Amino acid sequence: MRQRLPFPTALLAATLVFPALAGEPVRIELPVRARLDIGDAQRLAVVPFVVVQQEESAFGLPELERELQRYLVRTVGRDARLRVEPFWIDPPTSDPETLATNDAFWQAVGERSNADLILAGAVDFDLHDRSGYVTRAFVSEHDGRTYHSQVLVEETGVELDLLIWVFEARSGRLLLADNLKDFRAFHGESIDPLTGLFSNLARLEDRLRGIFSQRTMRVERLLQ
Repeated sequence: MRQRLPFPTALLAATLVFPALAGEPVRIELPVRARLDIGDAQRLAVVPFVVVQQEESAFGLPELERELQRYLVRTVGRDARLRVEPFWIDPPTSDPETLATNDAFWQAVGERSNADLILAGAVDFDLHDRSGYVTRAFVSEHDGRTYHSQVLVEETGVELDLLIWVFEARSGRLLLADNLKDFRAFHGESIDPLTGLFSNLARLEDRLRGIFSQRTMRVERLLQ
């Protein structure tokens, strides 16, 4: 009977038989620990974020607090080993610095929500009309000479700035604070504000989920 080599020995043998593989990059997935050690926590209350600033224009998003809260409940609860639930609050102030240090308020929220952790924060979401004329060069088909002309370029900038806070519900103590930002430019005359918001959030999703859940990171390594 032909004897099979153990896996590590077989892998070494394969490397020796096929030396061309040495030095070739391979993609592997490495585990990345959650940023916050949730310990024995079982319930997470997600409250609406305070809207720091939102320009009064046709680009306004009146339901920004609700939309962001629903998104966070759905996204964080996807793979965190927590029971994630929405909880409505009436904050005593809209000033982020004052609110983040109000231990007594967050302790009261913890008692009313019966949660172990509280996810809160502040949001600044803006859409900027960046349309304008730019100078572009073109070559004439008639005489082959280069000319310059003013061309109208329509573009909308979508900017999201999130202050993230995680509180211990029992004491109201701030456990984690972070600032996540994203900006995207969309070509065209206009964009739906909700589409712009979710385009920003999609690019921040991995970092949001990584607060409470272990995730994987793809890296390249060279075979030696």
